[in-house]
Amino acid sequence: MPQSLARNVIHLIFSTKHRYPFITPAVRDKLFAYLAGTLNKMRCPALRVGGAADHVHVLFVLSKTLSLSKVVEELKEESSKWAKSPVHAMFYWQTGYGAFSVSASREQKVADYIANLERHHRRMSFQEVFRKFLKKHGIEYDERYVWD
Repeated sequence: MPQSLARNVIHLIFSTKHRYPFITPAVRDKLFAYLAGTLNKMRCPALRVGGAADHVHVLFVLSKTLSLSKVVEELKEESSKWAKSPVHAMFYWQTGYGAFSVSASREQKVADYIANLERHHRRMSFQEVFRKFLKKHGIEYDERYVWD
C-alpha cells in the first residue's frame, strides 16, 4: 500500500504534581485552550479538553508520525512552562499518565464525559475514576507507583 492511513483516538489523563489543585476556574479555560493548541501544532487534533482542579482529560487524534509517549512528553513540557505565569509559579504535571484508545463509535460518549467531568467527580474521586479506567482497559498496575 503506497499510502499510510491511520486514525487513533486517545483519551489521555494526567494530574498536577502531587495533585495540587492549581487548575482553578479562573485559569481553567486558558489552560485547556493551551493544551488543545499545543496538540494541534503537533498535528494531533484536540477533540475535547477538560478537567478538574488537579487533573486533565484530553481526547485527541494521535498523529500517524508521532509516538504517544513523545506527544505526551511535549504536551506536558510545553504546557508546564506556559502555566508558570498564568496558573502558578510552582506548577508542574505529574510524571506519569494514563492513555486509553477510543473506538470511533465511542468518541462522542468520551467527549461528553470529559465535558461533564465536574459532575462525575462530585460522586467519585480522581483515584476512583482512574482505577475504573485501568480496570476497564485491562491494565495491570501497582498502587504504590500510580499516585505520585
